[in-house]
Amino acid sequence: MISYRRLWEVMKERGVSQYALIKQYHVSPGQITRLKRNESVSTHTIEMFCRILHCQVGDIMEYIEDE
Repeated sequence: MISYRRLWEVMKERGVSQYALIKQYHVSPGQITRLKRNESVSTHTIEMFCRILHCQVGDIMEYIEDE
């Protein structure tokens, strides 16, 4: 499973709110919901978040092996 738990931590560190993602960066609320649920998102979406947060892919997502 891919977890986006780190994304929310990086957003908090950088002072970027979900509201700012929607209003300032034009991220769709649906994409934010998918990330909250650890659902599949496109590499374009991951790239967009890396650009917004000035970070690497591994800073915002991680693979967690199923038990």
